[in-house]
Amino acid sequence: MLRMESDTFDLLDLQLLSALEIDGRAPFSRIAAVLGVSDQTIARRYRRLCAEGGLRVVVLRDAVRLGQDQWMLRLRCAPDGATVIADALAKRPDTYWIGLASGGTEIACITRPRNPGEHDDLLLGKLPRTPSVVEIRALQLLHRFYGGPVGWLPKFRALDAEQIAALRPDLPEPGPARVEPEDAPLLAVLERDGRATYPELQRATGRSESAIKRRLSALIASGAVYVDIEYNSEILGYPKAAILWITTAPGALDSVGRTLAGHDEIAFASATAGPSHIVVTAVVRDTAALYAYLSGPLGHLDGVQHVEATPFLRRVKQLTYRPAR
Repeated sequence: MLRMESDTFDLLDLQLLSALEIDGRAPFSRIAAVLGVSDQTIARRYRRLCAEGGLRVVVLRDAVRLGQDQWMLRLRCAPDGATVIADALAKRPDTYWIGLASGGTEIACITRPRNPGEHDDLLLGKLPRTPSVVEIRALQLLHRFYGGPVGWLPKFRALDAEQIAALRPDLPEPGPARVEPEDAPLLAVLERDGRATYPELQRATGRSESAIKRRLSALIASGAVYVDIEYNSEILGYPKAAILWITTAPGALDSVGRTLAGHDEIAFASATAGPSHIVVTAVVRDTAALYAYLSGPLGHLDGVQHVEATPFLRRVKQLTYRPAR
């Protein structure tokens, strides 16, 4: 179990983040009742987490459930061009989890093209024509072991089973995971602000509040979309992150992936098509903790043949793009 260590934030902040990861649109009154504090306390803590902890609530389409391709890109760049390229990628709506790595000479990111045109435009058009890009590696994500709707915070176990059950939203029976064209105005707002109010959603869509509630509940229940949060992991005492490119014996791929999903350090894990078989994001306290993980739990795991670690120099984008101040 992970332990929070922070001079600025405390257990209640961690519990609030954990609650939002379960239901990012939950009213403050419900969260407050579950955590045993006042509505005003939750509202105040939420505002501080947004201002000082990078908290943002967004609604995302689940590419896995929608059957959409996802790719992990590794771009080796000239040192003077990596930052510019990373910032340009961050502005695209089809990119997530962008980081500068390898001393600022490599960019790693996930891209979720919504149609073949977006994919071809990026991989066959813009990037190959960018002079600062020295090498492009594109690894298709094949199977998600951990991540997506399941966030990293449950590994802190800040909430008990009763609190988790009380926070789970009431959803209808799931239908097919499908996003319709008429959902575009609704999702356009929620992809910017997952806690947008129903009056805001009414203005954007022209639909009634009851119709919006029904449609959003149906989308979440089906798994087509989910409410997620982004935040700065350093506020919990875990400022370092690295991407690990793991090669396994073919028959060990699934067992290694499932085992990695249970490791406290792992925030994301997926099988890939490419030179490595599994890619994971590890979040740790410091360089010593990364070494301890590589030489301990990961190094001793049966079936792992090779590991390449790429520590992040700077995280450029998580789920949303924020211009540099």
